[in-house]
Amino acid sequence: MKKASGSLRINLAQYREMKEFTQFASDLDDATKRQLQHGQVLMELLKQPLNHPMSHADMVIVLVVADAGILDDLDPKQIKKEETKLLDWFNENHSEISREINTTKKLDDNLKTRIITLAKQYRGQE
Repeated sequence: MKKASGSLRINLAQYREMKEFTQFASDLDDATKRQLQHGQVLMELLKQPLNHPMSHADMVIVLVVADAGILDDLDPKQIKKEETKLLDWFNENHSEISREINTTKKLDDNLKTRIITLAKQYRGQE
């Protein structure tokens, strides 16, 4: 889980700082807009429904996908729906990923790369 969350804490801290700093700004450059969008996506993905916790494997997949910025192009209102579709797709078509995460309890670079590649294929980005 620690490896999957990687730079999550740093990204969220930067997002909060940038959000507060740009609160009164009307002109934002593209880099700032991307950083704010990435932060919004992370905030939405970290929300879990009450009494419906995610499995360990699903959390790892979501954190890897989020860290890679694969869902950053979505409207924040669409994030949870897309997250559900993505996880359903992973569980139906690539259940070996979840099995590997659950059995080894490790996220090596190869597994992380496979998750990112599959998520990009799902989103049509590759």
